[in-house]
Amino acid sequence: MSDAKQLTAAQRADLRTVAAMIVPASDEYKVPGADDAAIQADMLATLGRDTALVAQALDHLADLAGKPLAELDDAGRDAVAQEFRSRGGAAAATLVRVVLQCYYRDDRVLRSLGLELRAPFPKGHVLPDGDWSLLDPVKARGGTLRRVP
Repeated sequence: MSDAKQLTAAQRADLRTVAAMIVPASDEYKVPGADDAAIQADMLATLGRDTALVAQALDHLADLAGKPLAELDDAGRDAVAQEFRSRGGAAAATLVRVVLQCYYRDDRVLRSLGLELRAPFPKGHVLPDGDWSLLDPVKARGGTLRRVP
């Protein structure tokens, strides 16, 4: 069973709502909010081992709200969010980390930050396979043996 199917429809709606509260869309910077469909799909596809804690956090939010968070107005959501921040524990931290992790790996967000859409190393320099010459200075130093007390 995929991780996305482990979240109920109400939990997925609340995840989208929470994501929009954490990172709203910005017309000024031309970036989507964390509730964007592509970012949400990434979250649901990559929850993995965090699924249980995210579900726990979403359930806690719904319990604090008395109904699914997505059904509350903005003032109600803000009040629930304040309470959740103070008592959410590890589940709250995991929920925030999952949202931010998926948001900041979106190509549109990376471009808005001026980052290139590739690994930062080797900046266009291709290293041939099996070329261990970069380790020659390390090998030349010899072994470092220390007596353990």
